[in-house]
Amino acid sequence: MDDDQENLSMLVPFLPQDLLNRLRISSERTGCSAMNLIEKALREFLEGTPRNNAVYLSTPINALVEGLYVENTTMAEIKKHGDFGLGTFNFLDGEMVLLDGNVYQIRSDGNVYQVKDDEKSPFVCVTFFNPDTIDDLENSNNSRGFYDLLNSLIPSENMLYAIRIDGSFIHVKTRVVPRAENYTPLVEATKNQPVFEFHNMRGSLAGFYTPRFMESLNAPGYHMHFLSEDRQHGGHLIDCILGRVRIGIQHVPKLDVGLPVTLDYLTADLTRDVGNDLDKAEH
Repeated sequence: MDDDQENLSMLVPFLPQDLLNRLRISSERTGCSAMNLIEKALREFLEGTPRNNAVYLSTPINALVEGLYVENTTMAEIKKHGDFGLGTFNFLDGEMVLLDGNVYQIRSDGNVYQVKDDEKSPFVCVTFFNPDTIDDLENSNNSRGFYDLLNSLIPSENMLYAIRIDGSFIHVKTRVVPRAENYTPLVEATKNQPVFEFHNMRGSLAGFYTPRFMESLNAPGYHMHFLSEDRQHGGHLIDCILGRVRIGIQHVPKLDVGLPVTLDYLTADLTRDVGNDLDKAEH
């Protein structure tokens, strides 16, 4: 990192301090040098493909709740819309975590698998992660609950936020949805989910906060997936106790929603209020 620090110091006269700080943080988080990150950003700008600060949903979550578990959205297509996020796979086959552009599949057997670009998903929620705020905390859950802590870090409940937490976790409790047949209502498919508990483990949480008034599009409130640092364990977060962590939060002012052109989706009745079913399935 010595050469990278020297390069950063050369940029001091040309870039404002807030950009230098975000560049340094992104370099530490991704493992890419500052100059590589600058080159990548310049290429995107000069080629006319700047990253859009939006949350992308591949389909409204109502379709998933009603049991539509097969769609044609590939991982390659998903990566065009984000390098960070979560979701699931066709036939509801496990929990998805997207970190630093890499897709991981956590199946109900408790194992984590790498995912190829041609694999498909019926639902994802992704964005290009670039945090607006960074908080370094140590044993932060000693004085308040995990979700109370997050509530104190977001300025408004009426906005979308992408949230990434990296570091050590004293305790993590997750569950993993098992593979299910298409058309099985989500509340039925998630009745018998295996639950996993981890102690004193390093890893990452990737997720989002979605306002309550968007519940027909995305899971309202906090929705987060955990992945261990060794990429061997994880799942949909139920609860956790934080150790020493870094919390990055990105305010996202836009929402892009895909509407699948499949017979199942086009003929489905998505007018039912699925709030109770979604709450049962998520918690």
